[in-house]
Amino acid sequence: MKVLMVCSGGFSSTIVVNAIKKEADKQGLPIEIIACGTPEFTLNVEQFQPQVVIVAPQVKHRYAYFKEEGDKINLPVEQIPLNAYTPLGAPKIINEIIKKCHMLITDYSSV
Repeated sequence: MKVLMVCSGGFSSTIVVNAIKKEADKQGLPIEIIACGTPEFTLNVEQFQPQVVIVAPQVKHRYAYFKEEGDKINLPVEQIPLNAYTPLGAPKIINEIIKKCHMLITDYSSV
C-alpha cells in the first residue's frame, strides 16, 4: 500500500516516516511511504499514486484543500493527530491507515 505524508517542507516528517516503515516491517505490512512538502502535493499524488494521504499536524490548516483534491480522484486523506506525530505514534498512524484503506486484516486491535 502506498502512503503519501504531507508536511510543511518535507523534512520534519523523516523521523516519523522512518518509524512508520519500521513498524510496518515489524507487523509484516506492505506499506510504502514517502513524505513531501505542501508545494509538492499534486506532483507526488500524480507520480507516486498513493492509496491514502496523511497530513501532518503542522499543515492542518491546509487539510481542507488536500481533502478536496483527494475527493476529486477518490483518494482518502486523513489528518495525523498531534499526539501520534512522533516515532512512538507509528502504530497509531498505521492503524488509521489500515482503517482508511479498508484493508482486510484479521486483528490489529493491539495497534
